[in-house]
Amino acid sequence: MTLSPADPAFLDGLARRLPDDTLRTPEARYLEEPRGRYQGQAGAIALPRNVAEVSEIIRAANAARVGVIPYGGGTGLVGGQVLPEGPAPVVLSLERMRAIRAVYPGENVILAEAGAILAEVQAAATAVDRCFPLSLAAEGTARIGGNLATNAGGVNVLRYGNARDLCLGLEAVLPSGEIWNGLTRLRKDNTGYDLRNLLIGAEGTLGVITAAALKLAPIPANPGTALFTVRDPAAAITLLAMARDAVGEGVSAFELIHRQGLAFLAETLPELRQPFETQPEWCVLINLGLGRGQNADAALADLFEQALEAGLSEDGVIAQSETQRQALWSLREHIPEANRRIGSISSHDISVPISEIPEFIPAGWAALARLDPSLRVNCFGHLGDGNLHYNVFPAAGKTRSDYDHLRGDVKGIIHDLVQHYGGSISAEHGIGRLKVTDLEHYGDPVKLASMRAIKQALDPNGIMNPGAVLACG
Repeated sequence: MTLSPADPAFLDGLARRLPDDTLRTPEARYLEEPRGRYQGQAGAIALPRNVAEVSEIIRAANAARVGVIPYGGGTGLVGGQVLPEGPAPVVLSLERMRAIRAVYPGENVILAEAGAILAEVQAAATAVDRCFPLSLAAEGTARIGGNLATNAGGVNVLRYGNARDLCLGLEAVLPSGEIWNGLTRLRKDNTGYDLRNLLIGAEGTLGVITAAALKLAPIPANPGTALFTVRDPAAAITLLAMARDAVGEGVSAFELIHRQGLAFLAETLPELRQPFETQPEWCVLINLGLGRGQNADAALADLFEQALEAGLSEDGVIAQSETQRQALWSLREHIPEANRRIGSISSHDISVPISEIPEFIPAGWAALARLDPSLRVNCFGHLGDGNLHYNVFPAAGKTRSDYDHLRGDVKGIIHDLVQHYGGSISAEHGIGRLKVTDLEHYGDPVKLASMRAIKQALDPNGIMNPGAVLACG
């Protein structure tokens, strides 16, 4: 379906249907994405104040066949928030819709508008002695609508699940402009197809999420954090099993970190103090959240003794204060920033079955070395749920532009390996525009045909985030 641009005639007509200052001239910040791979375009930026205005914008765009790019915090890493070519769209930002509509501590539920920043939702939960457990590096700028649209993961998936698992209901505007009032707080509702889970993870291609009913959880009474060296990824997996045997669901995060990541931190962010004199080949960052009457520090000390005796670990640090805990987590949370400063040739947000990780990681190293032995790999990520960030970098003293001719080969090597080991080419960042051809290449044909049928049924004019997830046409 051919789209039309958001030209002056369309925008003038739309402006008459909306309050003043709803439409604005495009600003650069709405047309960029963090990795600099894409430069977007827009006829205008729309800044609605409520769901009725979102409906008006979508309805007009659908009638005129003008593309709409939903925009959250702009932190997405696969280009889903920018349209680099084709007829100029309307970029729809929900930043004015950031209210916390209600909090129900007794139900462990919070109602938040899609423009609310993730950290604001977390703070609203903390204010009633609850936690909203979705946690990721961009939580100070990422917005909850974008988190849901991409089914964000983060560090606590092991215990609490992805964004999808933390959502009970949605309010959304469909491509027709109709408002779906699905903002239920129910935990059991078997009344037909689950439109909520269809919109979550659809990256704005099936509609615009405007508000959500989100699950809260008790704040763990006894948290604990430790950084243990481990012999290798196989030892880390054994250690994870030992931790879960000891405290069950009390393990909220279990992060794998490679020496290369620590080296990048030392090179680009030397002010971050590292706890080990000699950088270990591998280490794991463990977070426990235990209930009253349980001692997280004692549990971590027992776990380290078991790991030492079993030959899994040789050294470790257990945080003795909130300051120390934050310092340990700061190392992990700054790895993406260090990566950005080094400049990756190709970054891969992947998942493989946990038991395959010890074989997958060195297989990737070996395959990349055959391509070019100067390549450096920083492999880190959420070991507890099988999500690795397997990022490939230039040799010291060179830049990623020196390897542009190898970028496609690097990505192909890693994604082919992921396919071989029964994994996914997108674990938590989504497909966006970056991975559209990868999805077509590696995706199951039946699933892809079903996705296209759903897209056609809900968005026959193809206005919603055109070119994201599925290729246009």
